Amino acid sequence: MVSKWTVACPTDSSERQRLASAHDSVIAARTAVSGVRRLVQESWQRSLLLELDPDRLGATVDFDEDDLNEYRSAHPMALALPTIHSLLIRHTFDAGLIIAIGDEAGRLLWIDGDRALRRKAEGMLFVEGADWSERAVGTSAPGTALALNHGIQIRGAEHFNRIVHPWSCTAVPVHDPLSGRILGVIDITGGEDAVAPATLPLLEAAVAAVESEMRIRRREEQGSRPHRSAPALAAPRTVAPPVLSVLGSDLGRIAVGGREIELSTRHSEILTLLAWHPEGLSVDRLAGLVYEREGSIVTLRAEMVRLRKVLERIDSSLVPLSRPYRLPARLGLDAHRVLAFLDRGAHRVALGAYSGALLPTSSAPGIVDIRRELSERLRDALLTDASVETLLAYARTDEAAYDTQVWRACLRMLPPKSPKRAAIVARLEHIEAELGVQQVATSTLLP
Repeated sequence: MVSKWTVACPTDSSERQRLASAHDSVIAARTAVSGVRRLVQESWQRSLLLELDPDRLGATVDFDEDDLNEYRSAHPMALALPTIHSLLIRHTFDAGLIIAIGDEAGRLLWIDGDRALRRKAEGMLFVEGADWSERAVGTSAPGTALALNHGIQIRGAEHFNRIVHPWSCTAVPVHDPLSGRILGVIDITGGEDAVAPATLPLLEAAVAAVESEMRIRRREEQGSRPHRSAPALAAPRTVAPPVLSVLGSDLGRIAVGGREIELSTRHSEILTLLAWHPEGLSVDRLAGLVYEREGSIVTLRAEMVRLRKVLERIDSSLVPLSRPYRLPARLGLDAHRVLAFLDRGAHRVALGAYSGALLPTSSAPGIVDIRRELSERLRDALLTDASVETLLAYARTDEAAYDTQVWRACLRMLPPKSPKRAAIVARLEHIEAELGVQQVATSTLLP
């Protein structure tokens, strides 16, 4: 019995034609047809809902060379490169296959393998720095594997975009060995060999080896920390400094010493506020930023006791000080990283690092203010200085999906004969029809 994650093999020309006809029927009628795997049909439907054009590839290159090098050198998947090369890449140069390694958002960070095939793949913008998420290109192995959080094979006309129909691919997500969250994806692309029966098990075994190597690296880093009683001249810590991630998630995650710990909503809010205000906050001020009601000082103090206990178990150097409440050392915040990229003019990288609104469901007054400030600064910087491709990528995010000022700016920046203009005009008409107005107030679109 063929798994729903794998394709049937072998496939003759009549079967390929039948699949292509089924694809045409779904695109034309927007209804399911028989004989196509359910997960493929569901992915096609998601692609249609995203209003993707099956004849025009929506992949965009989100990084220039310098920004790409900086982004991927800091990405956790960089640790996996030696293992991936040993197990996969070195065997592909003469096999008519290429290996792509992407981040958690579906952007391709590294591509290697058969050189002739890589040059051919450039014709469909399957290049380093390109966005191959399902949101950008529709059904494909790397994008759909991330969407489903499962290894998958996609053959020929199972791809949503007809430009990709000559290709087949197998992809498996890579997970953080400690937190379990998705770090990225590894993809094998080529002809029929890319979806051979043994390809998915081979890639799953390689991903298991990668995750095991990451787990060992984390333990080695953690073990390299000096003992607390070590003399002042002991070797400095070799692990990365603490980082608090609060973008695109309702709960903050703090990474320190090779570990990643998920925090409660309230602790995420308090730590974010202390990291945003390194000078410290009085108990009155912090209580006002955390709670929507007055007279919450006693509640805050009790919460700080609980937070200190949590942080003591993680790393005692993170435990907040009092009078005023402040952090004893710098705590990296992913939101600060976005602003740093914006300040340097690295708009593509800033957008790539912005994985969503800051603690999006939090109603703490101070968090709402930070969320709004970050969103406005990103939007203003992109509208002022970003390239049209970067601005288009921003327009396709959930945050800007109904921001007519952003879409109109994209329209103004495109050349008069650009084929992308028609889709933008259609999007503007869709927004106005859905909201029932002719002009949408931009101020209502910000968080």
